[in-house]
Amino acid sequence: MGNKTMQKVDQAGRAGRVLVLDDEPVIQDVLRNLLEKSGYEVTVLGDAAAARKLLSEDGDWDVFLLDFMLPDEDGMEVLKFARKLHPELVVVMITAFGTVENAVSAMKLGAFHYLTKPFKNEEVRHLVAQAARTSSLRRENRDLRKALEEKYKFEKIIGKSRRMQELYRFIDQVASSTSTVLIQGESGTGKELVAQAIHRRSLRAAKPFLVVNSHSIPAELLEDNLFGHARGAFTGAVGAKRGLLELADGGTILFDEISTISGDVQAKLLRVMQEKEFLPIGALESRKVDVRILAATNENLRDLVGEGRFREDLYYRLAVISIDLPPLRRRVEDIPLLAEHFLARYIKENRKEVEGFTPDVMAVFMEYGWPGNVRELENVVERGVVLATGDRIEVDSLPADLFGPGRTPMVPALVEGVGLSQAVADFESALIRAALEQAGGVQKKAAEILGLKPTTLNEKIKRLGITH
Repeated sequence: MGNKTMQKVDQAGRAGRVLVLDDEPVIQDVLRNLLEKSGYEVTVLGDAAAARKLLSEDGDWDVFLLDFMLPDEDGMEVLKFARKLHPELVVVMITAFGTVENAVSAMKLGAFHYLTKPFKNEEVRHLVAQAARTSSLRRENRDLRKALEEKYKFEKIIGKSRRMQELYRFIDQVASSTSTVLIQGESGTGKELVAQAIHRRSLRAAKPFLVVNSHSIPAELLEDNLFGHARGAFTGAVGAKRGLLELADGGTILFDEISTISGDVQAKLLRVMQEKEFLPIGALESRKVDVRILAATNENLRDLVGEGRFREDLYYRLAVISIDLPPLRRRVEDIPLLAEHFLARYIKENRKEVEGFTPDVMAVFMEYGWPGNVRELENVVERGVVLATGDRIEVDSLPADLFGPGRTPMVPALVEGVGLSQAVADFESALIRAALEQAGGVQKKAAEILGLKPTTLNEKIKRLGITH
């Protein structure tokens, strides 16, 4: 049900489009006349087969009135079909008196509500109006999520905080160069996404982007995968093999968790970076290669150099340009935006009807330290969508880790030259902005989320110069 439908409805001056599926001619006539007089565009069908065909061809309906008892199929099966095909469709079940338990079961499968025969005209008008408003709100929520994501999305990276805006500018600056970039950050902060963004915005974008998972490949296999081998180089080498460096020629190669590669491979990689050539295992002649090298690590390479676990000359070659990705706890204002992004992804994948998070859930999200960073948040949202039984993700859908004694409280980042008062003000501002985001800009609701009086919140907004 998209904007196309709304444009048709607005131009026709109608209240929305309603599909009615009931095999009783009297009920069909009553509902058609009643709803058309109320301004709806109404289509009436009498069997499930026709409804399945129409729903497959046209999903732009605001409300679907569906009878349980159909001549050719159980209405519950039609409900499952309609919800699977169009997860946002608002379905109202029609049931005979005495079978309300069926309607309750249908609501658990995503039906909005139910009508009991015989029904009163005013009851129908009221319920269909509610359903149409819900349909409109769902469209608005979907469009808002899409608009927010587009506004604050850079390549596949989501974030609007100052740290993320700085990151976007950094990527734009370094993408067009040929320099090596060292990307450092905790696990789950999105190091590979940053590497992909650098590649896609570079002059090498049309060439391959390959990832070497250094930490998951044994040293002997890593060398073979990287440099390839000549025929007969070792037992079983019945033919020559091209390595990843050769396959990535002209493009970009990312060494993920580069701190884990062995000393021998470090030495050979250094030669590639210095001489732009490499020697396949068992080969007699070196091969030239033009590849940009990016490296990612969740460890401090400088410390590893001091411990003798990483070559100093390779470190300086890799760290021509380096960047530290902020952990999620250092960009708390991005949490609602990221949560909404993952929510949209997983309700689509799971064909679930979930419209958002309760204020309690968002409060937990804002207070938790997220040691697993963005990846952990994504997993929590996916779990919440799968376990949700209503239109919002509830606290009881969250994993116990978010409430455990070891959870890390959110703290603002320590920045040189920024005193305690300013750091506290920045953190307070971030929390208020996040609450306003969750509340759709409604200050009264945001105050409830933060546990403040509306007047107190309003004073803070003015004092901190917050606009929303």
